[in-house]
Amino acid sequence: MLKLPVYNLEGEKVGEIELNPKIFSEKFRPALIWQVLTSMQANRHFPWAHTKTRGEVRGGGAKPWRQKGTGRARHGSIRSPIWRGGGVTFGPRKEKNYSKKIPKKMRRKALFSALSQKLKDGEIKIVDQWQLPEIKTKRMAEILDKLLNLKKGKKKKDALIVLAEKNEKIRRSSNNLLKTKTILADSLNVEDVLKYKNLLLEKGALPIIEKTFLK
Repeated sequence: MLKLPVYNLEGEKVGEIELNPKIFSEKFRPALIWQVLTSMQANRHFPWAHTKTRGEVRGGGAKPWRQKGTGRARHGSIRSPIWRGGGVTFGPRKEKNYSKKIPKKMRRKALFSALSQKLKDGEIKIVDQWQLPEIKTKRMAEILDKLLNLKKGKKKKDALIVLAEKNEKIRRSSNNLLKTKTILADSLNVEDVLKYKNLLLEKGALPIIEKTFLK
């Protein structure tokens, strides 16, 4: 069975917990993870780039000069794509849809695969309970130094803190720390798991992850 030590905020071992093998013993599937990750990024992609066709450009209602007798080429409108300031041919349009559909089963498998690999690499730690008496970034930095075995004062903590429930003191205390993010257990996703090196799971978050993703 998969067992991990449980630590308090001082970095001291206070017990052990058994992990669900259905979540933390998944085979590593890099192709699936890549597919889910790119779909998440594509779904956030909004088509901001938008060019106007000759039908959308302002002006050009009148013929710029008469058809014959000027010695110049024939033109019917300054909206033509060959004119400076005219319409654009084959330019990007905001109607383009970048979104990709990925089944829930695939998203869950990718998440379990990433979590399992994190566990194998020793990058998961279970924290008994995240609690702070006040909002204090300095105190939060000290806690992360102890949990991650970092040298005191190291700026980049590089940790994803997974909470069982909303905790404004923890969230606001870690906001100003580089490479640190808090997330609720039911919002856990493969992109955040891969983005941060260390995963600090609150003990109470484990049953929520099971309830949310093991259906």
